[in-house]
Amino acid sequence: MSSWPAFANLANLLTLLRLLLVAPIIRAMLTGRHGLALALFMLAGFTDVLDGFAARRLNLKTQAGAYLDPIADKCLLSGIFLALAFAKIVPWWFVAMVFGRDVYILLAAALLMLATPIRKFPPSVWGKASTFLQIATVVAWMVRDIFPAQVLASISTGMLWVSAVFTIWSGVHYTWQGLHMVKAH
Repeated sequence: MSSWPAFANLANLLTLLRLLLVAPIIRAMLTGRHGLALALFMLAGFTDVLDGFAARRLNLKTQAGAYLDPIADKCLLSGIFLALAFAKIVPWWFVAMVFGRDVYILLAAALLMLATPIRKFPPSVWGKASTFLQIATVVAWMVRDIFPAQVLASISTGMLWVSAVFTIWSGVHYTWQGLHMVKAH
């Protein structure tokens, strides 16, 4: 019999590692060590892939992991977006839009939980696409900052606009999903 609690499995430990990497990534970005910030961000992304693999393939899913994983993801992305904005690498309007959509979704979910029996809010394909594009945008802007070149500046700017469109659309789609869930109850 193991002395470890059930939630202390490989998948959850990888998620905790990702959460612990948030502060060093932000610190590296804010102190001008952008190469280190990118390397740590990529490591954090790798832990996300590994914890998902461990949870699904090694049957290490836990309720703690189900809550902790999206929290770690949001802390990572939110932290890096704030650091990029404070470092004057990405525009504040974009960060405000990403945060605004997330706050809107959280408030809508809280309202639905208070006013209806709805308790599950599955991610949509548009939400997942938006998150993927936000991550790709972060990487593009970090690479552009480390290796200034016109082609990278063009790619990162294009990614910013594509990510903005998907972020807005996913918010609209979540609204539509929420309305359909309310109608069904």
